[in-house]
Amino acid sequence: MKYSKATNYALHTMLFLAASNSDKPVGVQQLSKWLNVSPTYLSKILTKLTKEGMIHSSSGAHGGYTLQEKWEDLTFLDIIQAIEGTTSLFDCCHHKQGCLIQETMITAEGQMEEVLKNRKLSSIAGKISMMH
Repeated sequence: MKYSKATNYALHTMLFLAASNSDKPVGVQQLSKWLNVSPTYLSKILTKLTKEGMIHSSSGAHGGYTLQEKWEDLTFLDIIQAIEGTTSLFDCCHHKQGCLIQETMITAEGQMEEVLKNRKLSSIAGKISMMH
């Protein structure tokens, strides 16, 4: 199983914002430099996170992105679903009712989602040091 690079960047962006522990907005240029990704590509990801209400966007000379007020409650699953959506990772190619393969895959996916739902971004934010 593999999530998209967009999900990888979204998780790392959210962690960066959480670990920076600042009320000052962080610009897309600083984020893109830290992640080593194009600002244009990252802007698309930031737009999704903004639409999902996970981050706030402010414009202007001192604009940028900050975490939502109750960011401590955000889980890994919340962030992943903001980028990937909520569709199943596995789609049975036979579409027969009672497909044992589909049943097994759904069970495994459910267990993985449970782990991601129980891991909050805040649980790791304090474990990394940020360089400003």
